[in-house]
Amino acid sequence: MDFLSIFKEAFTGSMESVFTIAKIVIPLMIVMEVLKDLNVLDKLSDFLKPISKILGISKESTFPLIIGLFLGLAYGAGVIIKSVKDGDLRKRDLYLLIIFLVACHSVIEDTLIFVAIGANGWLLLGFRIIIAVVLTSLVARHIDKILIKSNNEIKKEVKE
Repeated sequence: MDFLSIFKEAFTGSMESVFTIAKIVIPLMIVMEVLKDLNVLDKLSDFLKPISKILGISKESTFPLIIGLFLGLAYGAGVIIKSVKDGDLRKRDLYLLIIFLVACHSVIEDTLIFVAIGANGWLLLGFRIIIAVVLTSLVARHIDKILIKSNNEIKKEVKE
């Protein structure tokens, strides 16, 4: 195989992946806007308020959290980026959301894959959720101090 054929195969494979993600993310964004206009997201966020309180995130973070949790990082990223651009997520919420999703994302697909190779799905799922909740809750207690310190360091560097 020469370099050109390798490049062509990589490019084609990448574009197929991008289009596959777009086929899911774009309709998801449309559904998200419709749900937002119908105030369904507000009702869902109110219903999930106890969970968002435990994690230390705002109620606006719950929809991106659910998408990332069940559909995975690639699809959740589209919703998260849109929420940030719309101004629905503060920096604090964004960090906490990402921390949670790093530990626990795509729970259905990942769990089924590991069950297929012999893992205990309930144990795996329970462990992932517990780790994500504990980790996110711990960071939530200290993130404001971290963000303030980070902002002060950036301001100090800008002045220099």
